[in-house]
Amino acid sequence: EDKVQNVTNSESAGVGIRVIVDGAWGFAASNQTNAQGVAVAVAQAMAIARANAKIQTRAVQLAPTPGVGEVQWATPIRSNAMAVPVKDKVELLLSINAAAINAGADFINSQLFLVNEQKYFASSDGSWIDQDVHRIWLPFTATAIDKASGKFRTRAGLSAPAGMGWEFLDGNAADKHALPGGVVGYGHSYDPVEDAIAAAKQARAKLTAPSVKPGKYDLVLDPSNLFLTIHENVGHPLELDRVLGYEANYAGTSFATLDKRESGYRWGSEIVNFTADKTEPYSLGAVGYDDEGVKTRRWDLVKDGILVNYQATRDEVHILGENASHGCSYADSWKSVQFQRMANVSLAPGKAPLTPAQMVKDVENGIYIHGRGSYSIDQQRYNAQFGGQLCYQIRNGEITGLVEDAAYQIRTPEFWNACSAICDERDFRLGGSFFDGKGQPGQVSAVSHGSATTRFDGVSIINTARSLG
Repeated sequence: EDKVQNVTNSESAGVGIRVIVDGAWGFAASNQTNAQGVAVAVAQAMAIARANAKIQTRAVQLAPTPGVGEVQWATPIRSNAMAVPVKDKVELLLSINAAAINAGADFINSQLFLVNEQKYFASSDGSWIDQDVHRIWLPFTATAIDKASGKFRTRAGLSAPAGMGWEFLDGNAADKHALPGGVVGYGHSYDPVEDAIAAAKQARAKLTAPSVKPGKYDLVLDPSNLFLTIHENVGHPLELDRVLGYEANYAGTSFATLDKRESGYRWGSEIVNFTADKTEPYSLGAVGYDDEGVKTRRWDLVKDGILVNYQATRDEVHILGENASHGCSYADSWKSVQFQRMANVSLAPGKAPLTPAQMVKDVENGIYIHGRGSYSIDQQRYNAQFGGQLCYQIRNGEITGLVEDAAYQIRTPEFWNACSAICDERDFRLGGSFFDGKGQPGQVSAVSHGSATTRFDGVSIINTARSLG
């Protein structure tokens, strides 16, 4: 609340070498970046490739990627957050905590994450690519306690991590969304003090909110909640390496098998369109080139509700009958091998003018959810359950107040086929995962998911308090 628990400033540098020898991959890394250190890493990578070739059933097949020569790309920041004094960062977090306590919170914990990746990529294709990538995130959790009963409720911050500099925290009023229920939605600018004050009040209000009655409801999901469902139930199952079984030992496979694309599988209703995009401004996944030297781009995954594509790298895309990589190879460090990671996967906004307030007015019996909560999902990304930070009851087009203990249970295709309305581009906002884990050894990546407020009809809402007994 008023004490600094930890300040961490870490930095590492080195070189990673990836080679193909006898049709097989090999990788090695070293923190010795002189000529001798690099030569040793190359020799190790080649030895590993030769060992792999002995047990590999087919040779690596790379999609052609023309060399781009010497190029540079940088996150278009206005203010470098890494250059802001630690004192200023600490004062910001303490001011957030003080504001929440003064507004009624009993506890609050706030954090600030800043990442700067400086990558230099060189390939035998003739590319020499210099990239400077920045990311920022300020999460917090406010807690309110009923001292008579010992009952407590929390409300986490509603910010989304971003591919931006310190300007992300300027609280630009023009980038805020006034939403039903008195909630503020944040776009490419965030006011953490304002959000902390609201979180303290809403955490306290949750103490007296009635427990939800389980049943079928029309569900209205704010982008601050829907991003996680997109991440888990669209982004991950459409990673081609997962579809092919490469992740089966760690995080599972995918129900979205290759035969489904061939048969024109209906993923969602006709208004559902998902794109993968490594160029989205302000997003966590935005870069100019991936870690195989492929220029990034945008492509369709689901078009008018039909599954049309996956996410693939240079050595996978031929399986889809394509001859150009999607540009979604990534390594989280110089000492990590690059492999297929999720692009920014987003739900396209609706084409007809529609605001969240107008959407709510058309709901007779519904639940309106903000913020990510706890979740559970099966290994094929088919069955899932998601909670939220703020759940509002909707009756006859009016928000009647907060409810507690609500979570929605879904089967992925049934859920997206129940999508009946999407607000227009004025409401489009990014959410995101700052530490998305994958692979063995494990790596993390950061990825954003955009959407506008979206409605789903006849979704099962359970009472988590009753489920837990």
